[in-house]
Amino acid sequence: MSYGHWGKGLRVNLTTGEIAIEPLSDLFLRRYFGGWGFVAYYLLKELPAGVEPLSGDNLLIYATGPTTGQPLAGGGRHVIGAKSPLTGGFAASESGGFFGAELKRAGWDLILFEGAAPEPVYLWIKDDQVELRPAGHLCGLETADVQDAIREELGDRAIRVSQCGPAGERLVRIANVIHDANRAAGRTGLGAVMGAKNLKAVAARGSQRPPAADADKVREMARWFREHFEETNSIVFATVGTPRMVRANNEAGGLPTRNFQQGVFDGFEAISLESVKATIFRDRDTCYGCPIRCKWVVEVDNERFKVDRKYGGPEYETLGALGACCGVSDLEAVAYGNQLCNANGLDSIGTGVTIAFAMECFERGLIGLEETGGIELRFGNADAMIAMIRQIVAREGLGKLLGEGSKRAAEAIGGDALRYAVQIKGQEVAMHDPRVKYGHGIGIAVSPTGADHVHSVHDNGYQTDGGIRDLKPLGVYEPLPFDDLSTAKMQMVRRAMMWRVQHNLTGLCSFQAWSPQQLVELITAITGWNTSIMEIFQAAERAYDMARAFNAREGFGPEDDTVPPRFTEALPEGPVAGKVFSAEQFQAALKDFYRLMSWDLETGAPTRAKLEDLDVAWVADLIGAV
Repeated sequence: MSYGHWGKGLRVNLTTGEIAIEPLSDLFLRRYFGGWGFVAYYLLKELPAGVEPLSGDNLLIYATGPTTGQPLAGGGRHVIGAKSPLTGGFAASESGGFFGAELKRAGWDLILFEGAAPEPVYLWIKDDQVELRPAGHLCGLETADVQDAIREELGDRAIRVSQCGPAGERLVRIANVIHDANRAAGRTGLGAVMGAKNLKAVAARGSQRPPAADADKVREMARWFREHFEETNSIVFATVGTPRMVRANNEAGGLPTRNFQQGVFDGFEAISLESVKATIFRDRDTCYGCPIRCKWVVEVDNERFKVDRKYGGPEYETLGALGACCGVSDLEAVAYGNQLCNANGLDSIGTGVTIAFAMECFERGLIGLEETGGIELRFGNADAMIAMIRQIVAREGLGKLLGEGSKRAAEAIGGDALRYAVQIKGQEVAMHDPRVKYGHGIGIAVSPTGADHVHSVHDNGYQTDGGIRDLKPLGVYEPLPFDDLSTAKMQMVRRAMMWRVQHNLTGLCSFQAWSPQQLVELITAITGWNTSIMEIFQAAERAYDMARAFNAREGFGPEDDTVPPRFTEALPEGPVAGKVFSAEQFQAALKDFYRLMSWDLETGAPTRAKLEDLDVAWVADLIGAV
């Protein structure tokens, strides 16, 4: 008997319409844990090398973790994975909300989508009743309208919907997967994979309680968190949410401004937490089982913009990407841009950074009014930012090129454009500048999904003894400054980053301040395993290294583990003005990190010894690891 998992998934062949049960053994569940582990396993086992991501040959995987669907804070998350149409490598993106829990409550641990449907379809799951239904009537509709239509069609307002949006239908490479109309699996272009498969949506409704080995203990821990989270670091998310980071990063000199050319934005006050709260804030929202309620809901109703609260509100990343990074200080325009992204299924980070890249190209004369269709695509032009989002969704004008992501757009524009594309492996960098946290630069450089701020470290928070409290059980005992790239810092980065990756396996949200010891206690109660910090850490490292192995098989190497040229240029103002790591310092630190991870210095892949140590020798055989 499995606990924490049901021990079964769905295998859906969209080409033939065949639906089958995918059995998951207890050994498989413990070794690969969930989320990223499941995604990496199936991509390596079943996807041939060199598959075109926007073809029916790609796999699309929905994966839960052992905590998904359990009645506790942070238990609403799941992972979606595939081969990325944006990077050409490993794709995995996590989402909160309610869909993951509903899928688990329907009795399923994962869904494997193969092939492509001849006509648009959606998958309807109601416990053990599963069917593909026609979706042609849903195509072109905004995400909230699709959700309403599916609920009305099936006669149940409690159905949870995951969907690709119009951008994904049109194969925009920065398209995401939207849940509940306002929760995104945002990165790596997975909406386009859904679109390429003619899979419009997945709808789920469950009535079962996911199994737990010690349900009383799980309820006890959930109750403890509800009663005590205000005494933990989670309180900041409950009181000021992620928008607080606009002011914090601006004061640190690391608020990405005008395509990362600056770290201080003179208009930051207008898009700050205080401004949001004083003007457009209406309510707070939450995810399954969570008392924190960190999601901010906004509303705007004027002649210029109408922002509906059903699309949520801009988080820090969106305030930064559509705001400071584009030089835009018009809060209502940023909120409307966020709505356009959620309504159409666009990654707001990739969208904002790619538009900021185009703005810099326009100001430097690499593109002009002819390419923009007469739009003055300059920093600070809110109307131009909105117009470009619309063009990206419609794949029209310059938006057709920008929807390919900044790397492909830069290669098409030519000249020095690639210098201004702030991306790694084809994915745009999020709103965290490594010039104010050097270890973060290593983390986003080596990430198998391209620049990813979630599982990378934010080492400016590890400069005090209190900041490394939860790293001490992992063997990190001394705080280090943000601008350190020593071997000791690389060890800190390695251990902190692998522990962050466990969220991508367990299904827990990283905003829940469970200590490592509490996490072990929780996983033990759910699964019944005699687990430990070591086992959970190793499971995260196994999944991460399998993702690296997948990328190595697809042709990625050490030359892809780098940061954009911009990050070796000093910021002109702010607390870190004139101070930056050199390319040589970065490369030396990268080699240290490789050695500590036991990665091959020539290929960037995990070594055979490392993969054998992680109990996945079959991966070493698959990629020919040495």
